[in-house]
Amino acid sequence: MAQDAGWGGWGGGGWMPPKPGVIPLGPLKLGDIFNGAFSTLGRYAKQLFAVGAALYGGALVVLGVAVAVAYGAVSDHLDRLFDLEEGEAAASQDVVPVIVAFGVVLLLGFLAMVIASAVVYAAVPAVLQDAVLGRPTTFSAVWRRAWARTPAVIGTLLLTGLITMVPMVLAVGALTAGIIAAVATDGGGAAVTLIVVGAVCFLAFVPLVLWIWVRFSLAPATAVFENQGPVASLRRSALLVRGDWWRIFGMMLLSGIIASAVSYIIQLPFNFLGMFTGALGSTAVDENTHPAAIITALGGYVVLAVLGQLVGQLVVAVFPPLITGLLYVDRRIRTENLAPVLAEAAAVPPPYAA
Repeated sequence: MAQDAGWGGWGGGGWMPPKPGVIPLGPLKLGDIFNGAFSTLGRYAKQLFAVGAALYGGALVVLGVAVAVAYGAVSDHLDRLFDLEEGEAAASQDVVPVIVAFGVVLLLGFLAMVIASAVVYAAVPAVLQDAVLGRPTTFSAVWRRAWARTPAVIGTLLLTGLITMVPMVLAVGALTAGIIAAVATDGGGAAVTLIVVGAVCFLAFVPLVLWIWVRFSLAPATAVFENQGPVASLRRSALLVRGDWWRIFGMMLLSGIIASAVSYIIQLPFNFLGMFTGALGSTAVDENTHPAAIITALGGYVVLAVLGQLVGQLVVAVFPPLITGLLYVDRRIRTENLAPVLAEAAAVPPPYAA
């Protein structure tokens, strides 16, 4: 079996003769990539959605525990804030603990979602390593490979975010400076000119942000497929994207639109049922109702809304990375003649880890 840095270490259960892979082992067209993504969802839905549900569900549990602990810690302060008479100022010793508790909950929720998203980003290429060859895999195999590559994936996402943030900050700064300068003038044509200049500067930076985003879009897949570190993954992504930026941008944009539309459709029934239960619960709420009673009365709406958001997030988190993972495979087939390596790999049993 020919060895390749990006296609070693497949996992799964006992070996079986491979089925046809989810993509043809050659240069991929638009239909091939999207058909491959849907085929992967069909064949490996249990592994993909089980990983996503475990992670996002775990993140919600962490957030829920943090909210409960924070509420227990500042409930007395909240009671005093809600009992303020009209025109009465809140005491700083009540406001500060509430703000600190809110900040801690927000930070913990953000970190939990970042880790969950990173593991899902790593799980998708881990599944594709078997899917393109038509091999079976298991939840445990996907979990092990994804968790092992999560630090590298987090590094690629953070570095891409930081690099993208530089022109975005400059764009927002240019627009803000134009508006402030316009306000500082006496108005008239000079003010309009300054606002227009700020807006033009803002719009000029937007294409740069998109260019950077697409240039490094294959980095998470590279970090998993090739066991590369964050910086090396960004370099590989830039190399693979070179010469095919517009095609990759178009497919990523289309995948995002499809995922968002499906997520919205999934969330509709949850939101409808949540509004119905919330309306029933709100009938017992008046201006003298305790905050805890309000939360309890609207609990049905909150639970259903969170469930809908969780299911929708699974689609958004899985489908676009499937597209970028298959784009990674396509670019290597086109630029590095990967197809013969894949064809040979599909014909032999994989070296399973103990």
